[in-house]
Amino acid sequence: MARRAVVTGGVGSIGTAICVALKASAHDVVALDHPSAAPRVEAWSQEHGIAVRLADLANYDATRAVFAEIGDVDVLVNAAGITRDARFVKMTPAHWREVLAANLDSAFNCTHAVFDGMCARNFGRVVNISSVNGQKGQFGQANYAASKAGMHGLTMSLAQEGARSNVTVNTVSPGYIATPMTAAIKPEALEKICAQIPVGRMGKPEEIARVVAFLCADDSAYITGANVPVNGGLFISA
Repeated sequence: MARRAVVTGGVGSIGTAICVALKASAHDVVALDHPSAAPRVEAWSQEHGIAVRLADLANYDATRAVFAEIGDVDVLVNAAGITRDARFVKMTPAHWREVLAANLDSAFNCTHAVFDGMCARNFGRVVNISSVNGQKGQFGQANYAASKAGMHGLTMSLAQEGARSNVTVNTVSPGYIATPMTAAIKPEALEKICAQIPVGRMGKPEEIARVVAFLCADDSAYITGANVPVNGGLFISA
């Protein structure tokens, strides 16, 4: 029987690549996304042959309700996220709350809905999609960097709680990836960004998905609490 995988932010660029990779590795995949993605859902679902559910994952009760409809979950990938960039002195409380809610609260809400069941069934894979900026910080992204750093704190703690139950929890931290979000950056700014990346280019969503699929495999059971950077050498740490 195929293991059921849920990918939050599943209709986005990186989320789509993750959904496709998990489907290719014989998972029963459900893409979970925000209601604002509704106009794209039908065409996306038909193109990829993957079911989609919509919910405001920053809302705890709405998240519990949609996971109750989905049923038992073996693999959870928390890839949902937004940005509200501004210099800290100009960052509003709303900017801060929106990003923390969409990025970090959603990871808590979704994982809270499935973690106990994973432990009870003695199998689970949770992968949190963080960011290189959660590791090194970034000018104008205090909210985003804080939320992404918080995701790995969640990873390290839950890895210890789930280890004896064969539930692994890991983080993948992408660098600059070619998505519609980065495509909106001015060409001269993109050129400067790529010049700072040792491999000389932005990453592809499929390169993130490959790492996620590896971590979600049954035989990746001895990897937990890790933060796997996929950033082309932009940030390297011991």
